[in-house]
Amino acid sequence: MAVASRMDLLSERAQLMRQSLQKSQTITDNVVSILGSFDSRLSALESAMRPTQIRTHAIRKAHENIDKTLKAAEVILSQFVLLRQAESKVLKGPHEDLESYLEAIAQLRKIIRYFSSNKSFKSSDGVLYHANSLLAKAQSKLEDEFKQLLASYSKAVEPDRLFDGLPNSLRPSADGDGSGKSLMPHGGHHHDDSEIAVYTLPVLIPSRVLPLLHDLAQQMVQAGHQQLLLQIYKETRSFVLEESLRKLGVEKLSKEDVQRMQWEVLEGKIGNWIHFMRIAVKLLFAGERQVCDQIFQGFDSLSDQCFSEVTVSSVSMLLSFGDAIARSKRSPEKLFVLLDMYEIMRELHTEIETIFKGKACLEIRDSAMGLTKRLAQTAQETFGDFEEAVEKDATKTAVLDGTVHPLTSYVINYVKFLFDYQATLKQLFLEFGNGDDSNSQLASVTMRIMQALQNNLDGKSKQYRDPALTHLFLMNNIHYMVRSVRRSEAKDLLGDDWVQRHRRIVQQHANLYKRTAWTKILQTSSAQGLTSSGGGSLEGGNSSGVSRGLLKERFKMFNMQFDELHQRQSQWTVPDTELRESLRLAVAEVLLPAYRAFLKRFGPLVENGKNPQKYIKYTAEDLERLLSELFEGKSMNEPRR
Repeated sequence: MAVASRMDLLSERAQLMRQSLQKSQTITDNVVSILGSFDSRLSALESAMRPTQIRTHAIRKAHENIDKTLKAAEVILSQFVLLRQAESKVLKGPHEDLESYLEAIAQLRKIIRYFSSNKSFKSSDGVLYHANSLLAKAQSKLEDEFKQLLASYSKAVEPDRLFDGLPNSLRPSADGDGSGKSLMPHGGHHHDDSEIAVYTLPVLIPSRVLPLLHDLAQQMVQAGHQQLLLQIYKETRSFVLEESLRKLGVEKLSKEDVQRMQWEVLEGKIGNWIHFMRIAVKLLFAGERQVCDQIFQGFDSLSDQCFSEVTVSSVSMLLSFGDAIARSKRSPEKLFVLLDMYEIMRELHTEIETIFKGKACLEIRDSAMGLTKRLAQTAQETFGDFEEAVEKDATKTAVLDGTVHPLTSYVINYVKFLFDYQATLKQLFLEFGNGDDSNSQLASVTMRIMQALQNNLDGKSKQYRDPALTHLFLMNNIHYMVRSVRRSEAKDLLGDDWVQRHRRIVQQHANLYKRTAWTKILQTSSAQGLTSSGGGSLEGGNSSGVSRGLLKERFKMFNMQFDELHQRQSQWTVPDTELRESLRLAVAEVLLPAYRAFLKRFGPLVENGKNPQKYIKYTAEDLERLLSELFEGKSMNEPRR
């Protein structure tokens, strides 16, 4: 019973569940039906909306295109505004506001680039033509401004301003008569190396103007106008540089002009040329290089080319004079100026290489080096000529008194001057020598010159008829050589052996003079040859057998010989005081003892006779006093003391 009840209950519940499921299916079917209806409606709506969507997209695209066009129009309009602004600045010119003017040119270039790359704009060709015309006008004004600005501040430098830039020791000194300045430096030939040489470059163009010129030059280069820039710069600066040199005193002289000049005039011009070279290279050319580098900063090759073309004429004017000297006829007096010129070219070599750098200046560097080598070659040849000229000197200048010959003093002074140029001469020997040590080469050349002088003096000594004067002449001249060497740097080079050897030669000639001049009178004052009345010779100390007549003749002969020797040799000269006194003493040492002995021995025989003063004319003291008058170069009519 209970089971049946439960079954009924389950059956009822199952029935309810079926009913529920049926309702759910009905609802699902209804929903599907409704959704299907929606889908067909949406498809219809989408079909209806598609034309509207297409129109909306087109409108949106049109708006975007309008925005782009407006923006493009704004850019184009801004270019026109910038073009008008640039045009206004260009028409005003660069003089008042160069910076703004240069900005306008830069803007024009940008405008031209813009329209060149936007050819679709129908008026772009017209705009480009106008902008290019405006740029050309701007460039022309810019070039005029560069030319005018450069010319305005390019003035020749006055000599005094250049002198102020030199070290103190190289500044010209005032003339003694107050008439002006001598171009030769205070220190004479060689300046004091102990002073630090400070050169102050002159201001050729004010520093505030250089950046402006640089900016103008840069614009001309960018415009492709390098050649015009070069021409303007060269014409302006080269004229100013040449004018500065002319004011300083530089002349353009040819080889023919040099050959026609008197030596004294030419020597002065050479001294000035050395000073001009130093001023030109260390001040003017160095200053010009500095200006050139600043104006053409960033354009090295153009800077080198401009500098080369500006300076080439001035350099040529200076070097041509040096070249004319180097190629002129050689003569001994030119050696020292040639060495001076060679020294200044060597001194300036480093600066020339630095200032005239770059390929464009190669020809100038080569010209300077060529002159240095020619000067060295000519100096070396002149040095060689001097040795030959000394040996072959055939001057007929006679020194009647046997003193130092002008050739001797000239050659010795020449050799002394050579030692002022030791460093330079050694450099020459290194360049043209055979590899030997330069010191030994200088010593060898100096010895050869001294030997050439001796050879010449030997020849000149043969002009004297009196052999005693021949030896006196050689003694004087070789003594002068020895004394000069001992008192100069030549002693270190020639050595003590040379000095001692030539001192012995001096002594040999002194001895030969004494023997040649005084042997005859010494024989007269000796007992030899005196005979007795019986015809026998005088022997021992006995004078009783001497012929008084023969004795008187002997005293007369002595007096005559001494008078003749005194008269002649008082006119001869021994210029060196010490040598003169020693020679007098040497004569007195042989003559006075012999005369005293002769007088003591034979004097009484004559004194006891008639008119003894006629035969015994001198005492030993008289002779000593008269000997002290020898070698003083007295005139023939000058009375005895």
